[in-house]
Amino acid sequence: MMYHVTADEPHLIAERLDAAEEQARARALVEGKHGILVTRHGSNSFTVSLSPDVPYGTTRECDLA
Repeated sequence: MMYHVTADEPHLIAERLDAAEEQARARALVEGKHGILVTRHGSNSFTVSLSPDVPYGTTRECDLA
Protein backbone atom coordinates (compact mmCIF):
# COMPACT_ATOMS: atom_id res chain seq x y z
CA MET A 1 0.00 0.00 0.00
CA MET A 2 1.50 3.28 -1.12
CA TYR A 3 -0.01 6.73 -1.41
CA HIS A 4 1.45 9.23 -3.88
CA VAL A 5 1.18 12.87 -2.89
CA THR A 6 1.84 15.75 -5.25
CA ALA A 7 0.92 19.42 -5.18
CA ASP A 8 2.39 22.79 -6.07
CA GLU A 9 1.11 24.73 -3.06
CA PRO A 10 2.75 24.10 0.33
CA HIS A 11 -0.59 24.08 2.16
CA LEU A 12 -1.95 21.47 -0.27
CA ILE A 13 1.13 19.31 0.22
CA ALA A 14 0.63 19.46 3.99
CA GLU A 15 -3.08 18.64 3.74
CA ARG A 16 -2.52 15.74 1.36
CA LEU A 17 0.36 14.33 3.38
CA ASP A 18 -1.78 14.49 6.52
CA ALA A 19 -4.61 12.66 4.75
CA ALA A 20 -2.28 10.00 3.33
CA GLU A 21 -0.62 9.47 6.71
CA GLU A 22 -4.02 9.11 8.37
CA GLN A 23 -5.02 6.43 5.85
CA ALA A 24 -1.69 4.65 6.30
CA ARG A 25 -2.08 4.81 10.09
CA ALA A 26 -5.53 3.22 9.87
CA ARG A 27 -4.09 0.41 7.76
CA ALA A 28 -1.13 -0.01 10.12
CA LEU A 29 -3.52 -0.41 13.06
CA VAL A 30 -5.31 -3.23 11.24
CA GLU A 31 -2.10 -5.04 10.32
CA GLY A 32 -0.22 -4.26 13.53
CA LYS A 33 3.22 -4.96 12.05
CA HIS A 34 4.69 -2.00 10.17
CA GLY A 35 5.37 1.66 10.69
CA ILE A 36 4.85 4.51 8.25
CA LEU A 37 7.52 5.77 5.88
CA VAL A 38 7.10 9.22 4.33
CA THR A 39 9.53 9.73 1.45
CA ARG A 40 10.23 13.02 -0.28
CA HIS A 41 11.14 12.47 -3.93
CA GLY A 42 11.19 16.13 -4.95
CA SER A 43 9.95 19.52 -3.86
CA ASN A 44 6.34 18.57 -4.62
CA SER A 45 6.40 14.77 -4.77
CA PHE A 46 6.05 12.38 -1.82
CA THR A 47 5.03 8.83 -1.06
CA VAL A 48 3.51 7.51 2.15
CA SER A 49 3.70 3.78 2.74
CA LEU A 50 3.78 1.07 5.36
CA SER A 51 7.28 -0.29 5.75
CA PRO A 52 8.70 -3.34 7.51
CA ASP A 53 11.84 -1.24 8.07
CA VAL A 54 9.93 1.17 10.33
CA PRO A 55 8.85 -0.08 13.76
CA TYR A 56 5.12 -0.38 14.34
CA GLY A 57 3.72 2.79 15.89
CA THR A 58 6.44 4.96 14.34
CA THR A 59 6.50 7.38 11.41
CA ARG A 60 9.86 7.92 9.72
CA GLU A 61 10.78 10.48 7.07
CA CYS A 62 13.24 9.92 4.23
CA ASP A 63 14.45 12.69 1.92
CA LEU A 64 15.59 11.51 -1.52
CA ALA A 65 15.41 14.96 -3.11
